[in-house]
Amino acid sequence: MSSETRLGFFAAFFAYAIWGFLPIYFKVLGHIDPTTMLAHRIVWALPTGLLLLIVARQLPAIKAAFNRKIIGWLLLSSMLIAANWLIYIWAVGQDRVLEASFGYYINPLVNVAIGAIFFAERLNRAQWTAVALAWIGVVIMGIALGGVPIVALFLCFSFAAYSLIRKTVQIDGRAGFVVETAMLFPVALIWMHWLSGQGSPLWGTGSVLDIGLLIFAGPVTAIPLILFAVAAKRLQLTTIGIMQYMAPSLQFLLAVLVFREAFALTHALAFVFIWLALIIFSVDGWQKANAGKSRGAFSRLRRRDCDML
Repeated sequence: MSSETRLGFFAAFFAYAIWGFLPIYFKVLGHIDPTTMLAHRIVWALPTGLLLLIVARQLPAIKAAFNRKIIGWLLLSSMLIAANWLIYIWAVGQDRVLEASFGYYINPLVNVAIGAIFFAERLNRAQWTAVALAWIGVVIMGIALGGVPIVALFLCFSFAAYSLIRKTVQIDGRAGFVVETAMLFPVALIWMHWLSGQGSPLWGTGSVLDIGLLIFAGPVTAIPLILFAVAAKRLQLTTIGIMQYMAPSLQFLLAVLVFREAFALTHALAFVFIWLALIIFSVDGWQKANAGKSRGAFSRLRRRDCDML
């Protein structure tokens, strides 16, 4: 393993670990209104993102956003990620971490379906099977919850739409994040000012712990995204695709073992279908990656033989 690959692996590991344990952070601050928590997350994420961008000497990358088309897409992606953050914070406070983890489990499979619908990407039999099993799991989860798993589906589709936009927009991932938070920043400040005028507590109990944790919302938001950007440049997509299940798996374990959320037979059955889908999806991706490597090695061998002749 090269030093660059090793750096990418550890960057991805810590990014997904932070996302996986994030429910604990929001549980500790569960006495704070979700919209207030979201405002703090935005306000403190901007200086953190700028600082990390300066350290990486990538500040000039922000210039790419000064384009009518790019700035318009980033405005839309900023609204999507803000909505995603808000619902996730609310879900943790409502003891729905299990459902939230379910949404992030099905996210990669929804990305595959989006590729087939919007980009005419052809799915093979294994991928169609994985998508079908995932939707069976969604139906079963709906039965377990007594209705449509709205939180899971919203988190899944909002993040899928966000990822789709960020994939098509030509801007550095870190710079794009800074621009997104910069556009959300004035709205967050106005909201905090309005809440303050209504007498709502902006700093929780006002204790040192609450104030420190709220300011820490910036690093908690920005650092994993920056780490993910570092990993994405150094790891194969197959490796990242498999590692991304680490975060919802940690959230799942927290929900069941630590937060003691309801986990009945129907919940277990829904996750069985999701895990089967993910196993099929991951194995298929791994086989494709290996096949690509084999073809590449064979082509290099043929070229070498031709050169010798």
